[in-house]
Amino acid sequence: MADRGEGRTAGGRDVLIVAALVVGAVLGAAILTSALPAALQRVIFHTPVAIAVLVAGTAWLLWRIARRPSA
Repeated sequence: MADRGEGRTAGGRDVLIVAALVVGAVLGAAILTSALPAALQRVIFHTPVAIAVLVAGTAWLLWRIARRPSA
């Protein structure tokens, strides 16, 4: 079985770009949430919405990895 990651390494620039995107996404979510009416904010903060988003995102990512054609 061939190593798919051969020759591919993440450099410092790549890590900083991903980190900046993650920080931007979190700040964007915080800003959007603060703009919601109080009733919707209560729903977001008092229900497991974040857990559902994380589970769905993880499932999607694993599906994408599994569907990637082998090299």
